[in-house]
Amino acid sequence: MINDWPWLAVAAMGAYHGLNPAMGWLFAVSLGLQERSRRKVISAMAPIAAGHMVSIALVVALVGWGAMEIRPHLLQIIGGSAVALFGALRLFSSRLHYKWVGMRVNWWDLLVWSFLMASAHGAGLMLFPVLINLPVCSTSASLARGSGVGAMAMAQTGLWVVLVHTAAMLAVMGPVAIAVYDWIGLGILRKAWINVDKLWAATLMGSGLLVLVI
Repeated sequence: MINDWPWLAVAAMGAYHGLNPAMGWLFAVSLGLQERSRRKVISAMAPIAAGHMVSIALVVALVGWGAMEIRPHLLQIIGGSAVALFGALRLFSSRLHYKWVGMRVNWWDLLVWSFLMASAHGAGLMLFPVLINLPVCSTSASLARGSGVGAMAMAQTGLWVVLVHTAAMLAVMGPVAIAVYDWIGLGILRKAWINVDKLWAATLMGSGLLVLVI
């Protein structure tokens, strides 16, 4: 039986991404305020979530492939190093931001913007410590080398990871965006601002280092 904690961690990370203004709700609220339309805020959620989901899915697929082709200890070293280095880069550099998209955007623009932002923030990389602790990454890897059973199990688990993470993100991002648009206002970011990017980068780097030492 699969332990619950990895799935709770996947959902918690999704909820955190939904709470993080840089992952989409701030942009959705800004669009709504510009158009003076609550519907615009709501309609922006789907492409933002879709772009985030694609970014997450690519990392999940890469880790799944690594679990089948690379020895567990080597995968842990490679993945942990990548996560730690990316976190350090995010922590000490502010250049990984995409500002090409304007305020007049369509569905596709929002999807691509969300994909780039999630990738630039290492959203999928943050899942690496959880992914390698899912039983399927160890038990199915050996099966996958000899048959398609393990590969199918890993694909199904990966799909559930992406869906659970994205659902949790939407469950938080939607209400936050609506609450900010309807009642709170963007002024809250000036009054009670926490540099979420730096906090996220430090957490990312710490997670990578933790993977390396455990």
